[in-house]
Amino acid sequence: MSLLRSLSRPRQFVCRQCIRQQHTSARGERPKVRWADEDPDEAVRLAEWEQHAGKVRSGMQQSMLSVLEERGFVKDVAGGRQTLDWLLTEKRIGAYVGVDPTAPSLHVGHLLPLMALYWMYLHGYYTVSLLGGGTVQIGDPSGRTTARSRQGEDVQSMNVESIQRQLEKLWTNVKCLGIKHQYSQLTSRRRDILDNRKWLEKLSAIELMRDLGSGMRLGAMLGRDSVKVRMESGEGMAISEFSYPLFQAYDWWSMYRNQGVQLQIGGSDQYGNIIAGMGAVNHMRKIHRLHDRVEEEDEDPRVATYGLTTPLLTTASGEKFGKSAGNAVWLDGQMLNSFDLYQYFLRTADDDVERYLKLFTFLPLSDIALLMSQQRQDESKRLAQHILAKEIVELAHGAAEAKKAETAHKEAFSHGTNTFALGTLRNAMSSFKDSTSPIVEPLRKKEKELLAYKKAYAASSTAHNVSGTTFERPTSEDHNVITLPLTMLQAGSFSRVLHAAGLASSKSEANRLIAKKGAYVIVPNSGSPENPTALRWATIEAGVAVDPNHFLVDWEALVLRSGKSKIQIVRVVTDAQFEAEGLTCPGWGTAQQTDADAHQQS
Repeated sequence: MSLLRSLSRPRQFVCRQCIRQQHTSARGERPKVRWADEDPDEAVRLAEWEQHAGKVRSGMQQSMLSVLEERGFVKDVAGGRQTLDWLLTEKRIGAYVGVDPTAPSLHVGHLLPLMALYWMYLHGYYTVSLLGGGTVQIGDPSGRTTARSRQGEDVQSMNVESIQRQLEKLWTNVKCLGIKHQYSQLTSRRRDILDNRKWLEKLSAIELMRDLGSGMRLGAMLGRDSVKVRMESGEGMAISEFSYPLFQAYDWWSMYRNQGVQLQIGGSDQYGNIIAGMGAVNHMRKIHRLHDRVEEEDEDPRVATYGLTTPLLTTASGEKFGKSAGNAVWLDGQMLNSFDLYQYFLRTADDDVERYLKLFTFLPLSDIALLMSQQRQDESKRLAQHILAKEIVELAHGAAEAKKAETAHKEAFSHGTNTFALGTLRNAMSSFKDSTSPIVEPLRKKEKELLAYKKAYAASSTAHNVSGTTFERPTSEDHNVITLPLTMLQAGSFSRVLHAAGLASSKSEANRLIAKKGAYVIVPNSGSPENPTALRWATIEAGVAVDPNHFLVDWEALVLRSGKSKIQIVRVVTDAQFEAEGLTCPGWGTAQQTDADAHQQS
């Protein structure tokens, strides 16, 4: 009887993949895991999408656009909100986010449109990260009051290579986070990283102006905010920058025609470019007769293009998100280590943390609500900030680095912010003494140049002025440890040490930091009798008599701090060992000359 009752129960949906998996399990076989893979069978993909669309239509599942809106990703929708919502339900369209590699790293401000793209990827849409290897040679004028400084070909090449690697790493980490947060492994997913240089290099000026230029109206281009601001300021605009929307529009046309990309996602400053691109793709469709009866399909929402812009993000205090003391917060671990990235998000204000959890993590909203209720019980523990910081470091640098950053924070501040654990320092230094550790192959010349360029860019307070490849090579780095030569440590040289350690962009800035009582150093053997391993921080005083050598812990390391939480461990070695390891650092040449002059006088 119970069997009959069971058989008579109605089933609204019957999933062939679930039945196939049940049969596989019954036979004792391991199901094939295909997370992040696209099913090669188009019929299966269509059936899968129809099942998904049915759930959305019936209200069993949220639509993609409502998911993005609920998490705060949507500012404006070009092409109609209701129409785009319908299309995202009915069709597995392609979407893209473009990034021009004007620097060797993305910064956290780039994450907002990319996160919207990653959410679409997790839900089964075809997604593209577009690298602007071609358009970066022109320069996007959007949001700028002056023209970009022209970069040399060597710098552009390094930027493209670095951003390409970073995008690949981000996609790998998105996949790992998708698995961690248990998004369906049976959803067909496909993503690409494309470089517009591939097709723009083959595009002739005649073809561009004949086909695309004939559809771009001068009045609309002159009416763009980026053009009006420059013209009204008297700065003017070069024809290359003025023509930038043509090339960006051609990118979309190329991906629309070859990859079926119908949606562009960008920051709020990209709305004008997106509108221009939508019109350009429609114009090119008519010229190339991409579909039969194009005239009849002009109003067909299934083949139209759409745009989505993300809001300009500011903190609760009104500051622009993604800046730390006016400097960009880089996502590249070689320009900003995992510990400092973790610390940046750990400082998130209580008024901002819930919004950032929705925007920059893949945590379900129900989990975020539960987390925030726990946070309100004792805000001093900053539980939500710790989860936010770990999730973002995991996205940017990977799970292993996120765990190390979390552990390093707990160790560094286990006794509060007034002390530093001696065990943390010795653990960090132990990797240099462990003879059983694997031998790391020396970097190739090209890798050394790229790493040096990144370090110089990150250290420069006027990073856009870096225009060549003759940079100082950086010190060796093991997470939050850098190496400096003993010669750098002279009486009165703390400003030089802070600069070389990366805690100040110049000696002048370091001197200002010291004068404002914002620089600190760990005092050796300063622990209390009750807790001798909790070493005390001391403010670095100005003056020629203050000697960094007096603050060496275990005769081999300095622990420095800038502000409340930016900590740097400095391994100190002899000059001969420093040179034998092939290292250099800012101010090294000057220190050598000063030391040589002192020996001659003596």
